[in-house]
Amino acid sequence: MDTGKTAILSSCGNMTSFTVDDRVIRFRTSDHLVRYEKVTKWENGYIECLATYDNPPTTEEEYIDLVPILENLYFNPDDFLRGIERVTVQYA
Repeated sequence: MDTGKTAILSSCGNMTSFTVDDRVIRFRTSDHLVRYEKVTKWENGYIECLATYDNPPTTEEEYIDLVPILENLYFNPDDFLRGIERVTVQYA
């Protein structure tokens, strides 16, 4: 039985969203980010992913460390990240 949680990474304009269960955190990202394409690595708050940028149009590897972001938002990173086994990219 799979008991691990899946979190969702997405973006809208210059804001990134990271959603797990009913909790969502949002933080600023590059004005040139078009979209996240694929998560290549998830390691307890550290995300490696492919992202497309508009100037010039390229797909690059992007690195996101959620721990300092969560701490700046006064979340306990261990509590927030507990049980997340995978992160996927999803857009509406």
